[in-house]
Amino acid sequence: MKRVWSLSTTVRNPERIQPFLNVLKEMDGEAFDEAGQVKFQTLLIQNRLYQPTGLSERMLEYYETSGDKMSFDQAQEIFEHMKNRSTVLRNDLGLRGRTSVAPLTKMGLAVAKQTSGQIKITDLGKAFLENKIDIGDVYFRFFIKWQIPNPESTEFSDDGTYNIKPFVGALHLIDRVNKKEIERGNEPKGLSRDEFDLFIPSLVNYGEIDSYAEKVIALRDLMNGKSKQEKRQILNDSSRKFAINFLGTDDVKEVDKLINNLSDYGDNAIRYFRLTRYFHIRGGGFYIDIEPRRSVEISNLLEHDSAAAQTFESKEAYLDYVSDITQPKLPWETKEKLTEIVEKLIEEVGAYEKRLGLSAAHRLVYETFSESQLKSYAEELRTYRRSLQDKENHNVSQNVEKVKEYVVALENIFDAEDKPVALEKYVSLGLNALNDALQIKPNYPVGDDNEPTFTAPANTPDIECFYETYNAICEVTMLTGRDQWYNEGQPVMRHLRDFENKNTNKNSYCLFVAPRLHRDTVNTFWTSIKYEYEGRAQKIIPLSISQFIQLLKALIAIKERGGFLNHAQLFQLYDLIVGKSSTATNASEWIDGIPSVIDAWKTSVIA
Repeated sequence: MKRVWSLSTTVRNPERIQPFLNVLKEMDGEAFDEAGQVKFQTLLIQNRLYQPTGLSERMLEYYETSGDKMSFDQAQEIFEHMKNRSTVLRNDLGLRGRTSVAPLTKMGLAVAKQTSGQIKITDLGKAFLENKIDIGDVYFRFFIKWQIPNPESTEFSDDGTYNIKPFVGALHLIDRVNKKEIERGNEPKGLSRDEFDLFIPSLVNYGEIDSYAEKVIALRDLMNGKSKQEKRQILNDSSRKFAINFLGTDDVKEVDKLINNLSDYGDNAIRYFRLTRYFHIRGGGFYIDIEPRRSVEISNLLEHDSAAAQTFESKEAYLDYVSDITQPKLPWETKEKLTEIVEKLIEEVGAYEKRLGLSAAHRLVYETFSESQLKSYAEELRTYRRSLQDKENHNVSQNVEKVKEYVVALENIFDAEDKPVALEKYVSLGLNALNDALQIKPNYPVGDDNEPTFTAPANTPDIECFYETYNAICEVTMLTGRDQWYNEGQPVMRHLRDFENKNTNKNSYCLFVAPRLHRDTVNTFWTSIKYEYEGRAQKIIPLSISQFIQLLKALIAIKERGGFLNHAQLFQLYDLIVGKSSTATNASEWIDGIPSVIDAWKTSVIA
């Protein structure tokens, strides 16, 4: 029976890619035979990146010590527990290790072959670990090569039914639909989420791109002028007819299963494809379109790549191609096209500068630049554009109606599509609104529209805040259980210490925001504040999301009365919360006293 493609069976959760790769780097140069596979899985356990089920109380405690990782002996004990519980694993000890490494090799970040050879972190993998490229670059380089069928996977037959690079095919389909709408005198808008779910994961052959574009247009024509309820019924009926035709059967169970899967697969694809910065969410989040700020790159990609799958002699040849950072040569990496990209970027930053009342900056005489110099200059301009976008965010955030929007978004954070990303975004915007910061610098990767595509990478603070007389970092998490403690406790203190060491000219603080604060997290921070971390006491302010919202509501009250909250007043609150630790007898008493500190501060600043 014909099947659709799904990213969930091809790559793993983006949050786990870099940590898994970092662990594999410890084995660089070693053999990935059965012993190597067992060692890799054991190292993942040691670093608390894998936790099997059915653990005893004692083994669960290995995941809950204050250090960054458990001992290797403890990890081996857990692996033995896994082996004893699984007949399959007893017969194939390296199974879990091969499964865990698969996403890294599929994406070209590492070479870890079972049969022969040494583990090797590729140039792409090294650049990712060194934060020279971000998660978006990694996924883009993978997606322009990923195809079905391919020798690495047996999911799709090589009989002609399947023949597509799904990422490139999705760009082609949206481009065709947009062009058809222009021909009809309509504004192009990409694909709605329902259209994307139905037609993108089921597009399994590049030869069907045109017919799929016609299907999208036909569905829109059926819905044109209908009520919301009628549109939903048309969509349901059309989806069922499409599924029956796609599967070649009207079996109710199979049809319902496909329709349900398409929704999940489409949502997943949107999330992953968005990371690349080549897809743009518009229309209040209801439409997925081609990123207009990458028009030069996308038009050249579509011109040179039909989305047809390539032929490879073997699995090794395919994986070698995927892991080769020099392949393929991107069609816009010519002096002419790179110059066009630079010119568009200069035009964009010029528009931001004009709106912000800033004089032109970052202008170089690029006409004589080589290709590599033009690429570097384009990246410099994109970085500068983001700084201008952040400045514009700061200006916009001063509007009291915007602050109210941030409050509503934070109050409804559990309804957000991607809760961790949404929390980082709205806390960042809230910090911009609160006062006269010199710079609020979120470290999450963004699309060209400055919307976050993912959470901040490991080993960096989520948000860095710079003020005239103080500095701060802000760490946020949606974790609420004991995993909050061992995922955030040590890393938060380490991030603050590293930030303090880099910025010695001013006192540095850390604001920590979570839905609620776990007692073990609070106790860890209490020790750091009252005594020391790495020899010196720290200033950490743990707040629940609702408490952070209280700060924003105080700001709204001040603004509605024509007032202004300066950063000295905010840091006065921070000092009061830190100072509360000196009078509290324990961490619980300290954290329980924070609400009254906030209430007194609010009364003071509003008055």
